Amino acid sequence: MRNHFLRRVSAVVVLSFVEGAAFAQHEEADRLQAATGVFEAIMDTPDNAVPASIFERAEAIAVIPNTVKAGFIFGAHRGRGVISARDGLGEWSQPAFLTMTGGSFGLQIGGQSVDVVLVILNRDGLDKLLRNEFKFGGDASAVVGPVGREVEVATDLFLHAQILSYSRSRGLFAGITLKGSTIRADRGANERFYGLPYTSGQLVLEAAPTTPFDAAAVAGWQALLARHSY
Repeated sequence: MRNHFLRRVSAVVVLSFVEGAAFAQHEEADRLQAATGVFEAIMDTPDNAVPASIFERAEAIAVIPNTVKAGFIFGAHRGRGVISARDGLGEWSQPAFLTMTGGSFGLQIGGQSVDVVLVILNRDGLDKLLRNEFKFGGDASAVVGPVGREVEVATDLFLHAQILSYSRSRGLFAGITLKGSTIRADRGANERFYGLPYTSGQLVLEAAPTTPFDAAAVAGWQALLARHSY
């Protein structure tokens, strides 16, 4: 009788674990699909998007959809997104998962959800961003990015900026200051989605062999980046 009870308990525990893992995998797929949808909506309005002259030079793109900003006097924000980089042939890598957190102080109240886009312009900026923890304002030069089809991008912007930052809120897409925000690799999400504990660098820079949980979501993300690369 006791053995039968223990077997039933073990079966319930195993089933709960499997169901929990499957739910988490779906969460990562949803995150990737949300990032794809956000970036597609932004780029399909050329007069209010990342300028083509910038996108053509981008080493990598990160999208953090539905970043929640909230606070009363003291503020905080948190978001979960993805990043892909371009290889030597111009092909976009499989996505790696990341999180963004930050805080601020000032006269603020209420909450807001914004979509954040990061355009990484050079390999040095990308290498820093892919470290386990990256802080804007301390680890690399990140500046507010210009928008629009006809924007003239100054040469010194490309010479000095490593990362351009943007946000979209209530339909408005514009540059955003992220000083004090921190980007971290979401290695747990990488493992859940790909089945192996890959680092973000292995996925984005080394093209580690993978079998993603949702191959169609990965293909859709890569196809979108490729469509706006030329």
